[in-house]
Formats: sequence, structure tokens, C-alpha cells
Amino acid sequence: MTIDEIIGFAGSLDGVLTLRPAPGDGSPEISWGDTFFYHSPDGTVPTAAQPFATIVTKDYPGEVSWRLDRPGAFRVNIAAGREEFARRTGRTPQEPAAGDEDHGVADTVMAHPVHGSAGWVAVVNPGPRTDGTLRELLRHAHGLARARHERRRAR
Repeated sequence: MTIDEIIGFAGSLDGVLTLRPAPGDGSPEISWGDTFFYHSPDGTVPTAAQPFATIVTKDYPGEVSWRLDRPGAFRVNIAAGREEFARRTGRTPQEPAAGDEDHGVADTVMAHPVHGSAGWVAVVNPGPRTDGTLRELLRHAHGLARARHERRRAR
């Protein structure tokens, strides 16, 4: 899957706001080139909600290396939730990861080493092995974000 295919798929889900920071839009330079997906039926960036998925094109300072400095490398991060996280990784978000994980391996669903405890998974350079799974995870994360949005509106 390419970045554009992922953006097209996630952006086609109901009520999704796709944010693509770029020079001159007031966003921090570190975020330029990355993509953030929010459930936002009114089309504004939510102030009280995190994105349900992101695409990053570079290693961020302070995180483990995903080796995103390779040509064409990128990572999709998805707020899968605790149950889906456990289903996809074989462990709960609270369980520590094995210390020998290779975070740069492509086309593999893995726990996000920084945000895994919150139920986030990641895939570097999704391909044929993770295409269907990635779409399922994006739909699921979108559904969780939509449900949170609806609960907040009902208050």
C-alpha cells in the first residue's frame, strides 16, 4: 500500500478529517510530511481528541528507530484499542514487549513501543501481508473514534 492509497482509504470513512501539515500552515516543522486522521464530522480539528491513526515519514526524536530514513519508508500508527491490540500482537497493552523487537521490519503489525500501552499498533511500509489487516484496523479505530465522539456529544 502506498501513502496515497492509505490516505484515500482512511479519508473515505464517514466523518474523517485528514490533516497534512505543511510549511506555512502554522504546524510544527517536525510534523510536515506526516498525516493525521481524526473523526470530525464538522471538519474542524478536535481540541479534545487525538487522531485515530497517523502516517509518519521520519523517525521522531526520543523514539526507537524505525529506520524511516530509508527511501520511501513510512509508518502507519493506529489506535486499535486494547482488545484489538491483544488480538493482533498476542499480548495486552500493559505487558512489556520483548526487548529484541526490530521496529524497522516492513509489512508486519506490531505494538507501538511508545504508545502501545494505550492500544496503538504500527506497520512500517504496509504491503501484501498487511493490506487487509491494515484496512480492518483503520475501520476499527475509526469506529472507536466515532463512538467516543458520539459519547462526548451526548453529554
